[in-house]
Amino acid sequence: MRAKLVVFPIRGRNWCFSRSIDHSLSASAASSQSPSTLKELWTNVTIDGKPLNAKAELFVDYISFKMNKAWIGLERSPDGSFKKKIHGLGLWLLSRVKPSEIFLKSISKEVTSVEVIYPSSLNAQLVRRRLRHIAMRGTIIHRKYFYGSISLIPLTSALSVLPLPNVPFFWVLFRTYSHWRALQGSEKLFQLVSTSGKTSNTCTRKKETEDKESQDERHSPHEPYWVFRPSKELENLVRQDAHDSLSQHAIANICKIYDLNTKDVVKYEKSIF
Repeated sequence: MRAKLVVFPIRGRNWCFSRSIDHSLSASAASSQSPSTLKELWTNVTIDGKPLNAKAELFVDYISFKMNKAWIGLERSPDGSFKKKIHGLGLWLLSRVKPSEIFLKSISKEVTSVEVIYPSSLNAQLVRRRLRHIAMRGTIIHRKYFYGSISLIPLTSALSVLPLPNVPFFWVLFRTYSHWRALQGSEKLFQLVSTSGKTSNTCTRKKETEDKESQDERHSPHEPYWVFRPSKELENLVRQDAHDSLSQHAIANICKIYDLNTKDVVKYEKSIF
């Protein structure tokens, strides 16, 4: 599966890295074989010959399913209830998650290649270098925070004896899962943009082919691991403001054209990493 990444400067030296929303993923996610019960998890984990990393992925998917189910329950709670207030607290905490973490989490294990769209005035090697930097830095940071979050799980689980919902435990559990996914995405992205054997002729595109869409989304032996596409349209959107930073109107137009999450993109204005 090819992921479409959009890269552009958003404010001064701050760049935005975001993946276009793939609406086909919702259908594939619904048909996934992630275990939803402990019995299904145990059955899949105890299969002979299954590698250890595959078993770990099943466990992570099971935890993710349970957290999503609990979150939906909080979201549907009556207004003014204690659960609704917890949901509001969760939204506030989620708003503080760095956009780079959200971006790296979007690089799933199913991604086999990336298509990078960037303003035509930028150098392709500079864009690739920035992508490698955010991937390598993400590997270091999220590995550290992943192990740190794991160490907090036993401490926060002890709060279960209190007659209140153990919000710290579930938040630490979510952060552990989030850092794990971001770590996996960092390693995957670094692997893709560091591979050069099949991509020596795909770094630049002629003007008449720069906006051509890929016809084959499935990775093949002849498909490059990464393709860089300079975009005149994105260049015009970025340069339409004379100021050092993009206006909200320009950001909204970019998000609409390239199918990006506006809330995640806006975060890059004040985020260093």
